[in-house]
Amino acid sequence: MGFMASTSSRTLRLLSLLQTHRYWVGAELADRLGVSLRTLRRDIDRLRDLGYPVRSDRGVGGGYQLTQGASLPPLVLDDEEAVALAVGLLAGSQASVAGIAETSVRALAKVTQVMPPRLRRRVEALSAATVSSSGRWDSPVTDPEQLLTVAQACRGDERITFDYTAADGAATRRRVEPGRLVSLGRRWYLVGYDLDRSDWRSFRLDRMANAVDTGIRYRPRDVPGGDAAAFVEAGIRRHHGVKVTAELAAPADAVRQVIGTWSDVVPLGDDRCRVEIDADSMEWAVIAVGTTGAQVLVASPPEFADQLRDWSHRLASVVG
Repeated sequence: MGFMASTSSRTLRLLSLLQTHRYWVGAELADRLGVSLRTLRRDIDRLRDLGYPVRSDRGVGGGYQLTQGASLPPLVLDDEEAVALAVGLLAGSQASVAGIAETSVRALAKVTQVMPPRLRRRVEALSAATVSSSGRWDSPVTDPEQLLTVAQACRGDERITFDYTAADGAATRRRVEPGRLVSLGRRWYLVGYDLDRSDWRSFRLDRMANAVDTGIRYRPRDVPGGDAAAFVEAGIRRHHGVKVTAELAAPADAVRQVIGTWSDVVPLGDDRCRVEIDADSMEWAVIAVGTTGAQVLVASPPEFADQLRDWSHRLASVVG
């Protein structure tokens, strides 16, 4: 029984390594698993028997890679279920629920890597034909193909290049070692090491285009501070245009559920809190506070208080 459990665990570990989609030299892969090359070959054959399409190259320096196959290997799913799963994960990647978006992207990256071309074309067609309502305050939409390319590069520790348009409109071509993807609010960010600037940077994916996986592997670096999300948030605060504060007659937990993604919420008692917001504009900050539905007790700077009063008067004057 112990042997069976050990073999099954090793097979799952092997599959996990192959799903990075990189090419593994046989000796390196065997070393990662702590087995001989002969045992590795048996484990590879076991995966093939289960339906996983593993390509192998013999000889010195030969190795293995998981490739797209003629059929989707078990979950087990039929064609319709596989397409539905991919479309559902694609929709989930745009979700605002904490943790769901990033998890959906990781799962979608795994599914599409081994999806047969005929099924992947159906997913792409459904994605292209589907539109969602948008309003003035929606965030720019991230291209799902760019998102997948970056997610797979992060997972496989491979350099990417892409065109990037900065906030001031300047367009550049970047060479980056991707570290982590961060979902913040309704936007996606890549935290990576910019090779031309020799420093860490965060990039908004909706400003990226023509992302290409170069196939060049790198040794992962540690994100400054060890927290990719905190790195992105710090960058946003440095570059946003206004910083405002307001004291609200509402519990901190209730306010945090509404605007906690875009602000710091500090409890001042059971039914009172202070919010601190770094925003692109004063108008956006007014809308953020307004969505809480709470009474504003104090606001600063004075220009922010004036904006709140102006909006309040205009909304209260609506009749009929």
